[in-house]
Amino acid sequence: MLTLQTSHSASDGACDAVPSQSSQPDMTDTTSSAELPSSPLTESETPVYKLLIADDHPLFREAIADVIRNRYPNSDIVEAENLESAAVLASAQDDLDLILLDLNMPGMNGLNGLIQLRNESPTIPVVIISAEEEKSVVLQAMTYGAVGFIIKSLPREKMTQALEQVLAGQVYLPSDVIRATDDGRSRQRRIQDENLIPPEMLNSLTRRQLLVLERMASGESNKQIAYNLSIAETTVKAHVSAILRKLSVHNRIQAVLAASNVDFNQYLRR
Repeated sequence: MLTLQTSHSASDGACDAVPSQSSQPDMTDTTSSAELPSSPLTESETPVYKLLIADDHPLFREAIADVIRNRYPNSDIVEAENLESAAVLASAQDDLDLILLDLNMPGMNGLNGLIQLRNESPTIPVVIISAEEEKSVVLQAMTYGAVGFIIKSLPREKMTQALEQVLAGQVYLPSDVIRATDDGRSRQRRIQDENLIPPEMLNSLTRRQLLVLERMASGESNKQIAYNLSIAETTVKAHVSAILRKLSVHNRIQAVLAASNVDFNQYLRR
């Protein structure tokens, strides 16, 4: 399931692109994505792609699909919520141009799921899309045959650039993660600390907004939230807009990532 970032630097760095000539790209031969030529296309000239989004979180699937359709409006998108269904779809539809694969969905067992898909459908490029930002994991995914690693906290425009690169035959890497010199555990701790929502921000939310944010964090769509809270969907949208503003995030996914470790009971008891 989807900018996926609150404050860490993954969204700020320039993305690295290298020619995708093998399943194990040369990490040192990099070219800034800013150098890639880009010219506006009319809708009739926009390439049509067929992509598989494999993610167990409906919100992220919806958000990623929205990014794809905004850039490639006529593209065909199929979805899977676990590795088993993704493998079945990939096997049955070998005309897929790209698989966007969540690293932590059911059945993945770490990077074993990537290895399985590459073995069973070797002609279909796979890009890992994950909230994970450890350099060792990114590099290992590339070693196992991924053609890219997209961080879920990327801003929308950066994610669009990443998709353009891999669909154009380039490899996309989060450059600031690749260039990091600190060890993975300390980096992960820093990211977790940076993603924490300050208590004063959570206290600024009304009770209804907290309830909406709690359901957003569990992956519910606006329609599901409206049904479960017995309010209009337009009211949910208004609450979501207020939540994003009060939490100082740019989109729904950033809010979800930031709220993933929040103890909502603590704030709802006030």
